[in-house]
Amino acid sequence: IWASPNGRMNWKIAKQASPGNLQDVEEDLGSLSEAAPVILAVKMSAKATEARTVGVCFADASVRELGVSEFLDNDLYSNFEALLIQLGVKECLIQMERAEKDKDPELAKLRQIIDNCGIAISERPIGDFGTKDVEQDLARLLKDERSATLLPQTDLKLAMGSAAALIKYLGVLHDPSNFGQYQLYQHDLAQFMKLDAAALKALNLMPGARDGAKTMSLFGLLNHCKTPVGSRLLSQWLKQPLMDKAEIEKRQQLVEAFANDTELRQTMQEEHLRSIPDLYRLAKRFQRNKANLEDVVRAYQVVIRLPGFLGTLEGVMDEAYRDPLDEAYTNKLRELSDNLAKLQEMVETTVDLDALDNHEFIIKPEFDDSLRIIRKKLDKLRTDMDREFADAANDLGQERDKKIFLENHKVHGWCMRLTRTEASCIRNRSQYLECSTQKNGVYFTTKTLQGFRREFDQLSQNYNRTQSGLVNEVVGVAASYSPVLERLAGVLAHLDVMVSFAHCSVHAPISYVRPKIHPRGEGQTILTEARHPCMEMQDDVQFITNDVELTRDKSSFLIITGPNMGGKSTYIRQIGVIALMAQIGCFVPCSTAELTIFDSILARVGASDSQLKGVSTFMAEMLETANILKSATAESLIIIDELGRGTSTYDGFGLAWAISEHIVKEIGCFALFATHFHELTALAEQYPQVRNLHVTAHISGTDGSNKHKNKADEKREVTLLYKVEPGICDQSFGIHVAELVRFPDKVVRMAKRKADELEDFTSKHDDGAGGLGVSYSKRDVEEGSALLKDLLVRWKDEVRAGQMTKEEMVARMKELVAQDDKLLANPFFQSVKAL
Repeated sequence: IWASPNGRMNWKIAKQASPGNLQDVEEDLGSLSEAAPVILAVKMSAKATEARTVGVCFADASVRELGVSEFLDNDLYSNFEALLIQLGVKECLIQMERAEKDKDPELAKLRQIIDNCGIAISERPIGDFGTKDVEQDLARLLKDERSATLLPQTDLKLAMGSAAALIKYLGVLHDPSNFGQYQLYQHDLAQFMKLDAAALKALNLMPGARDGAKTMSLFGLLNHCKTPVGSRLLSQWLKQPLMDKAEIEKRQQLVEAFANDTELRQTMQEEHLRSIPDLYRLAKRFQRNKANLEDVVRAYQVVIRLPGFLGTLEGVMDEAYRDPLDEAYTNKLRELSDNLAKLQEMVETTVDLDALDNHEFIIKPEFDDSLRIIRKKLDKLRTDMDREFADAANDLGQERDKKIFLENHKVHGWCMRLTRTEASCIRNRSQYLECSTQKNGVYFTTKTLQGFRREFDQLSQNYNRTQSGLVNEVVGVAASYSPVLERLAGVLAHLDVMVSFAHCSVHAPISYVRPKIHPRGEGQTILTEARHPCMEMQDDVQFITNDVELTRDKSSFLIITGPNMGGKSTYIRQIGVIALMAQIGCFVPCSTAELTIFDSILARVGASDSQLKGVSTFMAEMLETANILKSATAESLIIIDELGRGTSTYDGFGLAWAISEHIVKEIGCFALFATHFHELTALAEQYPQVRNLHVTAHISGTDGSNKHKNKADEKREVTLLYKVEPGICDQSFGIHVAELVRFPDKVVRMAKRKADELEDFTSKHDDGAGGLGVSYSKRDVEEGSALLKDLLVRWKDEVRAGQMTKEEMVARMKELVAQDDKLLANPFFQSVKAL
């Protein structure tokens, strides 16, 4: 943002900002409640002789912390992608490309990932990532008294290179107020569940551009936070589900406390949290010397509300919840309240709290003699103005403070306002001067009131000039409390999110339940009457509940078949959403639930925007699947919604089978696969841990009586039941969906005819097997093939030995078949014979 300081034409840069660094323009943007902007710098090394290593440094510019991390990664950089999502990065600094001939393919991969996550890329010269001066830069910025060289993080050479680039880009060394203020910490990628970009979309975690209703995303559904800091923390938690059973259960206990105690929950939401401003932004204004007396008063108003919080929390009688609430909130708030008592005392002795009613932020006049004299004059003027106002009201015959008002307008200063319905009474009366007409009425004044106003404005300016030194002192003292305000913001944000979780759990169409959590790698995931939390909140949706059972070695890989629009996608996604909700400590939409802890949720669902990036749908599908196969562990949860659609049926099925087999045999994690490849269900015969499920549909008009009617004329009514049952569904009802969206009748009839022709063509051998559409077991096929091969070898030897005519060859074949009872009894051979 450019500005010309003196109104002349010498323009200079006044403010600069980027998606990850909004410090200069925060005031202009107002209080944005979404996640704080995180900016990250990345440097990687991918030498042929070593494993790929990635080093990052990141910062939320509004909180003085630098995080670093260094980790090994695979050739698809899955860990890097998971980190970008965990941190909610808005902008990424990356090394500039070298000349065309020296282009680094690994850098191109990183760019692609950053771009897929919708993050802005800023290129920086390679020199910025050098580590030469980084230790002395850190020594100036960090609070830690020790020399920066002694910090363990400085051994992470790639992360330090990223830190150098980030410090230079943010320009924090140009502002001396930053020196000695920063903290450096190491981010452990493994402490949170990993989510890839596809899972973020599949589970609808954050609101998208197309989401109409607020409840379409999990963030919108769970966000009943009353404070901006609470909403930001919720956004962070959704991307950082916990992996520690004890921590998850701590959160659950707090949610239970608020869910079971309605009075406690409502008092917190309606009386206490509602009135808390954005404390992080407030502390930030103090840190950057941008605060004024109004900010001091806002901090004071938070401090005087703390006893209310404490009183409500101490009123909890239930022993089971008393200790967790004390540990999480009461003890911390009591300590913070004691720390802030001096701030409260200072404000009460120096600030004129009575003047707040007129929205004036001023120092008490008793504090200074010259202030007292000016105040006296101002009070006399106020009395004179009130008298003039009373005279005008009587003259116009209007009731004071109902039809006519005396107000301090931000443009016109002190003046009077008439409601628009009464405005006509001042027209054509020369003693009343109209100022402006606005939505809430007509502003006007008199010559006498104008004189009072000018004098009042002049005295107010004198007052402000005189008090400015005192104001600076008060603001300076208040600014020293900004670290305490930041800690308070953290405690209140945590409280706000917990109350919000409890609110959602109680106010859902059917109350949520507290899930039982098993340790990592142990136990099964069993959900009864599970629902999709966002779907059940939509108007006119009567949600059908379904059970889920994921047990190791028994039902760890679920294949779901069934009609289009039958609820396959919803079923597999709701399991992912419930697992994520459980690991952020929230209750879940089931009647009972037990879950194991997952280290990652990996998804492969629709790729709608891939074409915009110049990648075919099928290519996008394969990239996502490759990512899953490389990053999944035995403790992951994989969600695959259709696979192999963008290529030929045979290729698609081959890939789907091979990928499924790899997940079952090599990875061994819990997985859910919704598919239209009905042949895939044969996997269950080979592997005991594969379980077939299908979504049900009721079809009227297809009983045995109309078996031989003309199929194209048959009117089939398909009713989707959305219930998931064990077994296989071998029909997809694609034509039924075409009918629902009113395809032309001619097209639908032709589609039915073609489908029936293909069905007749492929099922002719089924009619030979009794018209039952039998599918043969692996044993039958193997046994039948072996017997047939044996028979053909014998027949071939006989044919070679004797000179036979064609008719004799056929006759001999029939004889051999007729003599082989075992072969005749084989069902698979029956179908081959029919052909």
